Amino acid sequence: MKIESFISKRYLVSKHKINFITIISILSVLGITIGVASLVVVLSVFNGFGSLVTSFLMNLDPQVRVEVISDSGYNHLDQLKKDLNNIKDVRAYSPYVSGKVLAYRGNLTRVVDLKGIVKKNDKDIYNISSSMQLGKFEIGTDNNLPGVILGLPLADHLEILPGDTLTLISPAGIEKVITQFSSPQIQKFIVTGIFVSNNNTYDDNYMFTNLGTAQRLLGYGNNIQGYDIMLNNIDNSDKVKSKLLSELNSNLFSVNTWYDFHKELYYVMKIERWSAFLILSLIIAVACFNVLGSLSMSVIEKKRDIGILRSMGISENSVLRIFMNEGVMIGIIGTIAGLLLGYAVCYIQIHFKIYPLNPVQYKIDALPVKIRISDFFYISFASMILSFIASYLPAKRASKVDPLEAIKWE
Repeated sequence: MKIESFISKRYLVSKHKINFITIISILSVLGITIGVASLVVVLSVFNGFGSLVTSFLMNLDPQVRVEVISDSGYNHLDQLKKDLNNIKDVRAYSPYVSGKVLAYRGNLTRVVDLKGIVKKNDKDIYNISSSMQLGKFEIGTDNNLPGVILGLPLADHLEILPGDTLTLISPAGIEKVITQFSSPQIQKFIVTGIFVSNNNTYDDNYMFTNLGTAQRLLGYGNNIQGYDIMLNNIDNSDKVKSKLLSELNSNLFSVNTWYDFHKELYYVMKIERWSAFLILSLIIAVACFNVLGSLSMSVIEKKRDIGILRSMGISENSVLRIFMNEGVMIGIIGTIAGLLLGYAVCYIQIHFKIYPLNPVQYKIDALPVKIRISDFFYISFASMILSFIASYLPAKRASKVDPLEAIKWE
């Protein structure tokens, strides 16, 4: 064991009596512990809410979407399909069309989004069938009427149940309606099912039907709006987007990932997360000021010891390391204790749900918590950096103590 480490430990733990410096050192450890534990818990809660929001938002959303933005793009759809087939990360893809329509039933009306999809691709892309609450997932033709499914809040607004019919009016070709006095595109549907996806955008505003019916009603003819794509690994969405952008003409196609659909929301959540990290880091910073204070007083108290060590041949760097080690050990003890305490709180919340929530109001029964190992590294790094900085100044002062002045009256 090096002499510097031995002396540092003796100064830190071998106190013959409890004095003011000892109390400050204990408070420093407790402060770092509380700060680190708070960061672990708060960031884990942010992780939990972030994962929860992502799971809700991605219900019925594809992981990547390619959309035709120019009529010339329809001439390149075969090449697009070849590109998708050649990308290993692509698990499945399906054509779609979507657009605004006016839904009415009796005296009730609502502007909604109608989306036409391929039923056989549901489990690979949308998995709407698993979200069905009433009726069944059937979007084919029944009794000469195409089937349509919709979200529970939308069904409640239209006062509709499975088996009821409703009419959709499309704005497609509205210019001809006005100038040539022709009839607008109108189609009656039979409601076959009602779903709850926990994605308010879809539950409140969307209806799903088969691709062919939606193409005719929305004026696409035999064309499609684009492809919804699912990947083997969602983390590769940006990689797939970049690859598609390099293969496709940006004037003909647009490519967006699940993150792009809700970029503003994720950006705000990221700012909140970093703000919480910086604010709670101040707790650790305040504790580290205590480290600076306790070490500074320790240097004054141990001035005679420093003089004796220097007269015995100990170098300035060794004295520097002695007090640096003492401060860093306070940081290590506080950081490890804080990590363990924070992990314990998160573990208890995950398994025992000590902070419950009303599932009717919040859609979840307890405060969501998700532990990430990377957070532990970032928090530990921040804590140790602050402890190192707080230790350096008094340690540097100790190394500059004049040995003659220190032991002149001994």
